[in-house]
This record gives sequence, structure tokens and C-alpha cells, in this order.
Amino acid sequence: MADIIERRTLKDGETVFREGEAAGSAFIVQTGEVAIIRLIGAVPTELAVIGQGGVFGEMALIDDKPRMATAKVRGGAAIVTVTKAMYEQKLKNTDPFVRALLRILVDTVRQSSK
Repeated sequence: MADIIERRTLKDGETVFREGEAAGSAFIVQTGEVAIIRLIGAVPTELAVIGQGGVFGEMALIDDKPRMATAKVRGGAAIVTVTKAMYEQKLKNTDPFVRALLRILVDTVRQSSK
């Protein structure tokens, strides 16, 4: 498992990922905060602030589509990367109905966010 987990310490204002980028991992906030920002028109709009214990970027693990928003560190943060391999290992023994439901939920979120 150690070869799958990566922990990073980031400074205020650092970008974890950008809207539109290819994706393949999610992140867990160990300390600090990460702002989720999306361009609505040409205006950067803060959608959420993810704090300690929160997860962001999770939709990428489910559907492999580009990022829907930008994630920027607020005031410094430590984050842990959850790779696609880790997600698939955890999901391997999950009921197929649950896997399908996750994909449907992500599709619904993406469609409603256009």
C-alpha cells in the first residue's frame, strides 16, 4: 500500500489540479483547507472549501473524465493522494449494483453542473 499512497505538503495558493485537466486520482485533506473553484462564465466561483478529513477529486476515480473544477490550497495543507489503483482495489469486492450506482450519481452531478 505504501507505493500507492503519496502525501504532499502544499503552500497557500498552490494548485492541486486545474479545471479541464485529465484526472486519475482523488485527495484526502489531512490538515488545512482546499478551495474548489469553477469558472462560471469567465468568473472564478468558489464552490466549496474542503477541510481536514474531507475528500475532493473523487469523481475522477469513478468516471475518468476531466476535472470539473480547480483545487487550490488555502493557507497551507497536507493532502494524501488516492490513486485509481487504490480505488479499484477497494471496489473490487463491491456489489456490481453499487458500482453502477456510483457511475450514475457521478453522471448526474456532471450533467447538472453544465
